[in-house]
Amino acid sequence: MRQDWNGKPYYSLDCYCKETFGEKLYKIALDGGFTCPNRDGAIGYGGCIFCSHGGSGEFAVPVDKNAINISEEIVQGISLFHGKKTGDRFIAYFQAYTGTYDKPDRLYSLYCTALSQDKISGVSIATRPDCLGREVLEVLAALSAEFPDKFIWIELGLQTMHEDTAAYIRRGYKLPVFEKAAADLKKMGIPLIVHMILGLPGEDPGRILETINYINGIKPFGIKLQLLYILKDTDLAADYEKGLISSYSKEEYLHTLLSCITRLDPRIVVHRITGDGPKNLLIAPRWSLNKRDVLNSFHRLCRGTGGFQGKYFEKARIDSTEIKNKEG
Repeated sequence: MRQDWNGKPYYSLDCYCKETFGEKLYKIALDGGFTCPNRDGAIGYGGCIFCSHGGSGEFAVPVDKNAINISEEIVQGISLFHGKKTGDRFIAYFQAYTGTYDKPDRLYSLYCTALSQDKISGVSIATRPDCLGREVLEVLAALSAEFPDKFIWIELGLQTMHEDTAAYIRRGYKLPVFEKAAADLKKMGIPLIVHMILGLPGEDPGRILETINYINGIKPFGIKLQLLYILKDTDLAADYEKGLISSYSKEEYLHTLLSCITRLDPRIVVHRITGDGPKNLLIAPRWSLNKRDVLNSFHRLCRGTGGFQGKYFEKARIDSTEIKNKEG
């Protein structure tokens, strides 16, 4: 089994891009002017319990709500990398709020404009599985046919497979909704990236690994493993300040992450093992602000323990099958 991906103990996005495109691709985070059905009353108000008022798009280049041509925003995003990159190709990342929650015509125009840019190799769209209806899928299919040399990735915020945790964080949809969206995307040949949060209240190591096994079964293209952030002006922050929940120490997070990585299917591309909490909003854990230290510490832990992606994947798959058989 492969144990080294360009010097990392996991199959990173950088490694995938260098193998596939011959160079690293850089993400331009865009705020497409979307909102979310979990905020506007369609299914709820206030959003997920951990989500900031910016819809996780604090670092994104803003796009006017009525904009059709977003070329200027993409140029602005590319300029942010001046002097910080070695490649010249980019991913347009529709990051903030729900990236498919709009009229099909506007979605088509936004994505088409991004894909039409010479330096853009593809788009990655963060959205919800309950916002991938027939019309949205038709837009994605049309764009896939129109731009066969570029990619379209869809990112879905699963966070956990456990319905009780999902209810607490106000995810707003049941597991079958996610499974249908994953199946629809697979049928269309559109790669899926699954978001998972580590450290959610009530999620012990066993439950976390059950979600990893579940994601292995979905067989997505990629995964984003994210630390739970406590951000100002969120309902999660209110529970934290009341002492109802706690956040991981650095050591707890690193060891939890190691357990996940060693059980993760080695064919799944790891797009993230930690995030970027906005400094002005982050209440806890503050140690996460030093992202380079977190990454280096995790790599040292892997070297010290001999851990790497998929080390226990086969065992995890067997154990998962045994559990299903017993339940059946």
